[in-house]
Amino acid sequence: MSLGGLKKVLLTGGMGYIGSHTATLLLDYGYEVVLYDNLSNSSIDVKDKIQEISNREVYFVEGDLIDNELLTRTLKDFNIDIVIHFAGKKSVGESVEKPINYFENNISGSISLLRAMERASVQKIVFSSSAMVYGDPEYLPYDENHPKNPINPYGKSKLFIEETLKDVCASNPDFSAICLRYFNPIGSHESGLIGESPSDKPNNLMPCILDVATGKLNELKVYGGDYSTKDGTAIRDYIHVMDLVNGHLKGILFLDKNFGWHAFNLGTGVGYSVLDVVKSFEDVNQIEIPYKIVERRMGDIAKFYSSSIKANNILQWYPEKGIRDMCLDVWRTKKNQRD
Repeated sequence: MSLGGLKKVLLTGGMGYIGSHTATLLLDYGYEVVLYDNLSNSSIDVKDKIQEISNREVYFVEGDLIDNELLTRTLKDFNIDIVIHFAGKKSVGESVEKPINYFENNISGSISLLRAMERASVQKIVFSSSAMVYGDPEYLPYDENHPKNPINPYGKSKLFIEETLKDVCASNPDFSAICLRYFNPIGSHESGLIGESPSDKPNNLMPCILDVATGKLNELKVYGGDYSTKDGTAIRDYIHVMDLVNGHLKGILFLDKNFGWHAFNLGTGVGYSVLDVVKSFEDVNQIEIPYKIVERRMGDIAKFYSSSIKANNILQWYPEKGIRDMCLDVWRTKKNQRD
């Protein structure tokens, strides 16, 4: 595969879940990768694991996005061609409880990044957005033309950044941006060396399932059992993290030849309920996951799944892994971490 002209990539939040998996893929394809992370929700050990998987050197700079001087210097010193912007808080529930933290971190950090890119003459960015920009569905599956009406501060922060990128592209014909609207990534690298390992309290479904499987929690809290779904629990479009990160590779290749602002959904188009995921995990790993239905969380949506036809047709991106792969891979990684 030809890399084109965009060979040196900075990953903000690159030590995190999706950033680290993206790094392994880009290294495998011959890109030079620099990880920029403040380690607020990740571990320095991830760098060694990425290098072990890829058998290549990866560069790491510890820093915060608000540190504009360090960020600018990093972009210049490594002669970065393109940025993939992962850094940001990502819990829906926490964003409802602490909206100021989310706006301060996600929006201010992104503005600082764009200012640093301007100072370093870096004109291409892939942004880690979210399907939360859509809000309650007016129709399903969500496509990229669905109205944008986020119902929680997390989604609002992502939409604000998307709109900022759109305005920057409009003001500068040499600047290009892709916003990748994630649905629900789970799974881990097939090596079992890296996965989703939040250093703070887990909020997403799969880390909580893993905490039950390892005995750290007695039971899984299922938030809401009275949604208008087949089993009363919320439905989400779960996508294997390695399928998701392949979308970032496709995004780099697209931006090498295209300009302007673009948005793409990254999802499978298949909706699974919380209890579907629990049952799949139990079946493939032969582990019982006790659960308890509790009250809904503020800011959650009943049904949430995608149309990714645009990414299929334009990026030539297609997900390949199913829910069983996701459940097998996460448990393999968790067992490796315990050994």
